[in-house]
Amino acid sequence: MDIIISTASDEPIYRQIAQQISAQILRGDLPAGFCLPPIRTAAKELRVSIITVKKAWEELAREGFIDSIVGKGCFVASHRPGRLDSMRFQKARQRLLNDIEYCRSLGLTRQELAELIDELYED
Repeated sequence: MDIIISTASDEPIYRQIAQQISAQILRGDLPAGFCLPPIRTAAKELRVSIITVKKAWEELAREGFIDSIVGKGCFVASHRPGRLDSMRFQKARQRLLNDIEYCRSLGLTRQELAELIDELYED
């Protein structure tokens, strides 16, 4: 489980953690049943507060990525076939909608945005 925290990001640290773990789950890097480290252990390894990790784990549970079992820990949730693909596309769609709205506010045309996406996707 690799997590990189950016203190320069506008995104709260707990959300950075949750987004990176959910992305690893959606890619299949963290399989169903994988046990996440205990909150205290993760906080120590990431050098963040326990509250920050707790909020990340809560967000992951709320979004259906992990299950919390009292006394045992937090585990990657199992999903029916095709569900992870659906979740992956929902996440990407929401992110793109936000980015497209921002690009529109900058006055970019659809063509300019498409060219920018093509250019950046190749890198």
